[in-house]
Formats: sequence, C-alpha cells, structure tokens
Amino acid sequence: MTVYLDYSATTPVLPEVADLVYRMMVEEYGNAGSRTHEFGVNAKRAVELARHQVAAVVKADKTEVIFTSGATESNNLAILGLREFAENTGKKHIITSKIEHKAVLEPIAHLEAKGFDVTYLDVAPNGLIDTAQLKRSLREDTVLVSIMHINNETGVIQPISEVCQLLNEHNAYLHVDAAQSFGKYPFDLENTRIDFISVSGHKIYAPKGIGALIMRRRGYIKSPLKPIYFGGGQERGLRPGTLATPLIAGFGLACEIAMKNADKWFKHVSVLKEEFISTVNKIGGVINGVNASPYVLNFSIPGINSEAAIVQLKGVIAVSNGSACTSSSYHPSHVLVAMGMDADRIDGSIRVSFGVCTQQIPYDNILRHLKALI
Repeated sequence: MTVYLDYSATTPVLPEVADLVYRMMVEEYGNAGSRTHEFGVNAKRAVELARHQVAAVVKADKTEVIFTSGATESNNLAILGLREFAENTGKKHIITSKIEHKAVLEPIAHLEAKGFDVTYLDVAPNGLIDTAQLKRSLREDTVLVSIMHINNETGVIQPISEVCQLLNEHNAYLHVDAAQSFGKYPFDLENTRIDFISVSGHKIYAPKGIGALIMRRRGYIKSPLKPIYFGGGQERGLRPGTLATPLIAGFGLACEIAMKNADKWFKHVSVLKEEFISTVNKIGGVINGVNASPYVLNFSIPGINSEAAIVQLKGVIAVSNGSACTSSSYHPSHVLVAMGMDADRIDGSIRVSFGVCTQQIPYDNILRHLKALI
C-alpha cells in the first residue's frame, strides 16, 4: 500500500470533521443568511462558532475572520482589495519575495501591469529572505509587504517576527500567506503587526474549498480592503455568496483539533523528518533549504532526476517535486531558481511532506528503489 507523503499539497479530512460536514449537509442544512426559521439560525450559529475557532488559532477576534474558498482567494482579496486605497493615497509600491506562491505573485503582477511598482526580495541559497534588503526597500509610498510564512516547496520558515519588527515604524500593510503554517506551526502568527493572514482548510485536515482571510484591525481602525467581486453582501460586504456552512463548520472543528494537538503533532512529524533525512543521507542526499518546518522536506540526490524517482517510488510512497498548483508545468521551480541552485539539483529535487496520519514509512524499501536509479 502506498504511503501518502504529500501533505503540503493537501491533507485527508479527519473523521470527526467529515462526520460534522456530513451532518451539516443532510440534517442541519439551513442557509446562514435565513433568519426567519430555526434552520437558518442554527446554520448562522455554526458559522459563528467556526469563526471563533479559526480566530483562536492566532488569537484574533472572530469579527476579523472572513471566510473564503481558500488561501488563493484570500491572497487575491488581501492584495487586489488594497488597489483602491493605494491609488487614492498615492501609495503604489509593493514589496514581496521571489519565492512566494503563484497565488501571491500573480495578483501582484496584475497590479504591476496596472502601474504599481514592485520590489521582489532576493533569497539566500538557504531559502531565507534578507531582512536588511527589506529594510532598504521600504519607502514612504510602500502600501503592502507580502511575505509567506512557510514555503510550500522547501518548508523554509521566513523570519516573520523580524519583518514585523521592521514594520513597527512603518504604515505599510503586512500580508502573510500562512497556508503551510496555520494550525500546524504555532509560532509567529499571533503577532498583531500582521494585518492579513491567508489560510486554507485543506492543509489542516478540513475539506477543500474553504479557507479564510484574517484581517486584524489597527486599534479601532478597520482595514481598507474593498471587495474584488460583488453580489450579496455576505462577509461584511467583502466576500459575496451563500456561505458554505458545512465546510465552514468542518474548518472550524479542524482548527480546534489542531490547537489542542499542535505540540503532539509537531513532535510526531519532527521524528519522521529526521528519520527520512537519515535515510536519504545514506545515498548522498542534499537538503534544500535551512530552518525548515518539520512538516516539509525538500532534497536532491546527485545523479537522480526527480521525475524518474517519483515513478520509481510509485506504489511505495506518494511524493512530489514541487507545488501541486503547478504540477502540470515542466518549468523549473521558481523557488529553487531564486535560491541559486544549478539545473541538475533543481531537476532532482523531491518534496516529502508529513502529517499526523503518517505512521510507518518504509525507509528500507525507499532506499532500495532509489539506489536502483544510481
């Protein structure tokens, strides 16, 4: 039986979460916008409970949570939703990094095509941004800094606390794509200097198709985001459409479970990762990136192409060689290119990602299959 090791792409839904989603679909199926009967009232109550559960992960207020379809939509709302404010104030400079997810880079590129000025921060060979470069890049007209928390390909943890400290004396909004860290890596995101946090349910054992944008107020001042599409006025007028109550309820429960188990899960995947590193070290594996999340391991083995390795490992483990969003693309990873790696190392890169459902990994079998390619 194939062991699933692609948790960065998506996670299985926890049984108790699936049970709740099912019940909300077939028994408590009211529309949260219907206020004239108990079905709608119960749905609204479930949504508000989930809003509290999501907010609690980062010690936000439940009124600061906007439900979306996932981190991609949240990223778009946080970035494109600032356009009107930026143009009205004359602040049209954005800072981001070269290793962001495409769900951040593409909306920023859209604004760049509309006349915004964008600074793309470099990363060192270890995968970390240079906070000194960020400091030098800040300008009076900088409206947004968007830096991911944990990279989806390498697992490298960016210095978000340092970024927050740098921005303490600046009014630029700070957006953090936390798809790979929210509910799993219980550090940094509680910092109140972070204005926008994008999260996805399917990265923490909730269903696909649900996520949130957490928008912190600055004191009593709400963020200046505007909707990027229209019709209905739900979610404080920022995200229209009937709320997916079953998915929202499941997402909320998954957040609550993650909070209760964060330390245990962290220790569990840390052991798995160390054992996997020991395995690939036996055949000269090279780790790509430092200061990485225990949930993600990116490595290359000299002389082995990742596509060949993935085929060879079929039926043993399910892994990837980059972002699931671009798995159909044969372009080299923009993340590894930005880290300055040569073509052979990039072509050989494999991403393994662990989860709480991962129990035993067939290390000897993995080693045998990889050795066959050398």
